[in-house]
Amino acid sequence: MSDISIRIVGRAGRITLTRPQALNALTYDMCLAIDAALERWRDDALVDLVVLDAAGTRAFCAGGDIAELYATGRAGDFAYGQQFWADEYRLNAKIFDYPKPVVSFMQGFTMGGGVGIGCHGSHRIVGQSSQIAMPECGIGLMPDVGGTLMLALAPGRLGEYLGTTGTRMGPDDAIYAGFADDFIPEAQWPELIAALEDTGRLDALEQAITPAPPGSLRSLQPQIDAHFAGETLHDVHNSLAADPSDFAAQACKALARGSPLSMACTIEALHRLRGPSLTLSKALELEYRFSFRAMEHGDFLEGIRAAIIDKDRQPNWQFNLAAVPMAKVSQMLRPLGKDALCLHAANSGTDAQTHLHLRKDKSMKIGFIGLGNMGAPMAANLAKAGHEVLGFDTAGTRAEGVQSCASAAQAVSGADVVITMLPNGDILRAVAAQIIPEMQAGACFIDCSTVDVESARAAAQQAQKAGLLFVDAPVSGGIGGAAGGTLTFMAGGTAEGFQAASPLFEIMGQKAVHCGDAGAGQAAKICNNMILGATMIATCEAFALADKLGLERQKMFDVVSTSSGYSWSMNAYCPAPGVGPQSPADNGYAPGFAAELMLKDLGLSQQAAEAADADTPMGALALALYARFVEEEDGRGKDFSAMLPRFEARGRG
Repeated sequence: MSDISIRIVGRAGRITLTRPQALNALTYDMCLAIDAALERWRDDALVDLVVLDAAGTRAFCAGGDIAELYATGRAGDFAYGQQFWADEYRLNAKIFDYPKPVVSFMQGFTMGGGVGIGCHGSHRIVGQSSQIAMPECGIGLMPDVGGTLMLALAPGRLGEYLGTTGTRMGPDDAIYAGFADDFIPEAQWPELIAALEDTGRLDALEQAITPAPPGSLRSLQPQIDAHFAGETLHDVHNSLAADPSDFAAQACKALARGSPLSMACTIEALHRLRGPSLTLSKALELEYRFSFRAMEHGDFLEGIRAAIIDKDRQPNWQFNLAAVPMAKVSQMLRPLGKDALCLHAANSGTDAQTHLHLRKDKSMKIGFIGLGNMGAPMAANLAKAGHEVLGFDTAGTRAEGVQSCASAAQAVSGADVVITMLPNGDILRAVAAQIIPEMQAGACFIDCSTVDVESARAAAQQAQKAGLLFVDAPVSGGIGGAAGGTLTFMAGGTAEGFQAASPLFEIMGQKAVHCGDAGAGQAAKICNNMILGATMIATCEAFALADKLGLERQKMFDVVSTSSGYSWSMNAYCPAPGVGPQSPADNGYAPGFAAELMLKDLGLSQQAAEAADADTPMGALALALYARFVEEEDGRGKDFSAMLPRFEARGRG
């Protein structure tokens, strides 16, 4: 193949990219050829290590060759790209896990697909010309080829900065960010490669390492951490826009070039990946969810058109920086079910082109009890994901794609998982007593209701005695989150139970946190919503005060959303119509989260506080104010943020 040279020289397996005229861009055939070579050399006693390099001085590999991806996508053939990405990601994982040393020499540009083959080996060498970057957001993708692993592991919020802006890293910056290991002047590379070929040992390499010329990222870290720590892309952009510094101006300019959807998904993906459970396979799986959908539902085809085909540099993105719906982000990162990425070939020893890379996951049988405003869209999302969902509600309500049952017992019979979404603890206890005897041993019982801690623990004990897994997993996100699959789950129970429930949490929401043993999920929800109730009241009070002081609401939002008054109530759920992101305030305060539900949760918080002998005066005051609002001031049926018009109409008397 003229695009790549694969051979054995001495004790080394040698792979050289030979497309310097195309900046050594990686084609599908090149990926397959590298994969096949690594497979041959894995158990070859004549090969002690692998050396990856590239012809020319301008680039090690400037990314994947996307011309064919664009052509097939425009023709409506999304399967070709999906298979390409699956095979490419499998290659990235193979390099990462390879049992022999893999030494890459990365001169010039190393971007996108180049990162995937060059930055996962055991010894990653950069020189004075090296420029490493993940610029995928600029063409409507998100950082992939396992790049999110390194971005998530980078110091502070460097991952969000590099992933959204596509900033190029020189040799010192690449080492600092975790994309490279060592600096060696490029003039020494031919002699070093010859020594690796001759001996099959790394001694000469290790002796040649020298300090890299200083980069800029280390000194910029405080600014990066300050501006890129926000929960969403909108938060990041707001923070940068309020800063007059050159750094902020350049970062804003970079964000303006990328796909807002891609950047929003990048931030969300990094937030999901961080933590002790981070692995390359987890990163690749999440990346594949996005790339699988990128042509049909993302900005990829438009990004390529603007950058490569028409070269007008005027992409028509789906969204702007301030208005990427979290529901869309969740949709792009939702599990793929039967199309999920599989990193291991089904038939070992077969030719690379015949490997199977997509796993056909077994669908679950799920019983869902409680198909109200929250439960119905949650159950519908599970059905859309390919699971068999049987539902029951005493009111006779139905959910799209869900098979209606005549009784709770019928809904849970033979189910792998049973989910309940119920009004209160007394009803949970009654339903648990009814359904647990009907559930098969080993099944998982997930209660998503918001109830008192003791009721959750009582249901857990009953389930465990029956040989069931139990998870109490109340949710945050309201009706909109349930419909859009953007809920946050606060889970209590055993690690085994949480693991069993996690694939379903990923379908119904965007985040799940294992808070501890049974009842811990309810405790987390109660504490969270006590904060939410109090901060929403304070936010509404502040807007009402601003009005009477003659301060424009937009100006107040611009200041507070980027200052110490920052809160979710202000930044994500602003109670003032026409200010900030879209919220129930812009829809006449039709409830996303009804005031009476907030009243219920605040009541639970004070019940728990009394039981635990905790002093919560702010929580108690919030409970009293919402009680008055709901029961005496026509707040029932309105969103909990409708406290703002209440305060607008009141004086101090």
